[in-house]
Amino acid sequence: MRIVIAEDSTILRQGLVELLTFRGHEVVAAVKDADALHAAVEEHTPDVSIVDIRMPPTHTDEGLRAAISLRRASPGRAILLFSQYVETKYAAQLLADRAGGVGYLLKDRVAEVSDFLDALRRVADGETVLDPEVVSQLFSATRQTDALGGLTPREREVLGLMAEGRSNSAIAAKLFLSAGSVEKYVTSIFGKLGLPPSEGDNRRVLAVLRYLDS
Repeated sequence: MRIVIAEDSTILRQGLVELLTFRGHEVVAAVKDADALHAAVEEHTPDVSIVDIRMPPTHTDEGLRAAISLRRASPGRAILLFSQYVETKYAAQLLADRAGGVGYLLKDRVAEVSDFLDALRRVADGETVLDPEVVSQLFSATRQTDALGGLTPREREVLGLMAEGRSNSAIAAKLFLSAGSVEKYVTSIFGKLGLPPSEGDNRRVLAVLRYLDS
C-alpha cells in the first residue's frame, strides 16, 4: 500500500515509517501537522493515511478535523486515526459520512503489530474498524432514540461488536452463540433500525452509524 503518515511525535512517526517499509509498504510522506497532511494527500493520493488526532499548533483536534475535511473533499478516502485519546466531539462526524474506509485505534491498546497492520489493510479496503474503547465512549456520548430503545440487551451487545468491525462468525465465538443465532440478531437489528436490503448500502455500517448518530 501507498501510505501517508501524519504524526507530530518524531520518534513515533519514524517508527511507523520503518515498520511499514519493512513490511513492504511504501510511505510516500511522513508529516507532523494538519496542513502538511492536506498537501501530502493531495499530492500523493495514498491508499490510506494514518493520522494522529492531536497535532500542532494547539495539540487538540487538528488531525481529526483535517481527516473530516479530507473525507468531505473525497468521500471514501481511507483514513486510520491512531491516537492516545478518544475525541467524541468530531469522531461521530467522521464516521457519519457512511462511505467506509475509516478506522480509529488507540495507541496504548494495540498489542500486536499484526493487529495494527490488519486494521490498516481493512481500512484501505473500505471497511470501518473501531477500537472497542472508542465504540464504548462514542456510545456513552450519544443520545438513544426510540428505535434504538427497541433493541434488546443482546441485540445491543451484537451491535456493539459489529461496531468493532467483527464478522458474524467472530461475534458468534465471542458470545458463545451459533452462527445462525447471530444472523437472526443482525437481521432483527436491521429491521428495528429500518434498514431494508439495498445493493448500494452496507447495512452493517449503517446500523452502527445510526447508533452513533442518535
